[in-house]
Amino acid sequence: MTITQSVADRPPVERAAVRRAWRPFGPSRSISRRSYLTIAACSFVVLVAVWSLVSALGLTDELFLPSPLSIVERLVEQAQNGQLWDDMGTSVYRVLCGYLLAVVVALPIGMLAGVSAKVEAATEPIVDFVRYMPVVAFVPLTILWVGIGDPQKFLIIWMGTYFQLVLMVSDAVRQVPRSYIDLGATLGMPYRSVLRQIVLPASLPRVWDALRISLGWAWTWLVVAELVAASTGMGYRIMQAQRYFASDLIIAYVLVLGLLGLVFDQLMRAAGRRMFRYQRMGARA
Repeated sequence: MTITQSVADRPPVERAAVRRAWRPFGPSRSISRRSYLTIAACSFVVLVAVWSLVSALGLTDELFLPSPLSIVERLVEQAQNGQLWDDMGTSVYRVLCGYLLAVVVALPIGMLAGVSAKVEAATEPIVDFVRYMPVVAFVPLTILWVGIGDPQKFLIIWMGTYFQLVLMVSDAVRQVPRSYIDLGATLGMPYRSVLRQIVLPASLPRVWDALRISLGWAWTWLVVAELVAASTGMGYRIMQAQRYFASDLIIAYVLVLGLLGLVFDQLMRAAGRRMFRYQRMGARA
C-alpha cells in the first residue's frame, strides 16, 4: 500500500495531520534561495564536524585520513609557494579547452540528429558504440597520436565529454514540439532558419542543462588526462603525492578540484537562471 493510499484511508483529521507532517518533504515544496544556501552550508559544516571528530578521537590513522586542520595547513603551504595557483591555472586551462572543443563539435551534430532521422541514423549508432569504450584505454593511443603535451590532455577530455553530450543535445532537441518545426516549414522558412530561430531557442534551456552536466565530466576526465604523461596540473600533483604517501596533499587537491567544479557549476546555474528567467515567470502564471 502506498503512502497516498494509506493517507486517503484515514479519517479527515488524521489525513490533515499527516499532510502537514510530510509537507516539508513533499516534491512540490519550494524554499527561498536563502534557505537553500543555509541548508547547503549546514550540510558542509556537519560533514567537516564529523570528519574532525573522527580525527580527534583517533579512529583512523593520520596516513589514511588526515584531519581537516592538516589539509588546511597543506593548502596554505601550497598557496604560499605558488604551486597551488600554477597547478590550478594549468588544470582550468586544459578543462576549458577540451570542454569547449567538445561543445563546438557536439552542438551542431546533436541538433541535426535531433531534427533529422537521416542524421540520427548516421551518427547515433556510432556515438552509442564509442561512448561505451573506456576512455582510459585510449590514453596510450592518444600519446602516440598527439604526443604528451596539452593536445593530448584536450583529446582525453574531448573524448570523455563529446559522445555523451551529442546524445543529450539530440534528446533535448527531440523534446521540441514537432508542431513548432512544422509551423516554420508552413511559413516557408529555410531549414537553417528553422534550426536557428525555432529549434535552438525552444531547446536551449535543456541544452544548457546538458552543457552544465557535461562540464562536470570534463573535470573528472582532467584527472585521468593528467595522471599519465604530465609534468604540471592538479592530477599530476596528486599522482606525485601518491608516490610519497602524502595523503594530506592528495585530499587537499581533491577538495580543490571539487570546489572548482562546484564554482563552475554554480556559475552556469546562475547564468541559466538569468537567461531563462521567462520559464519561471511562465510557471508562476
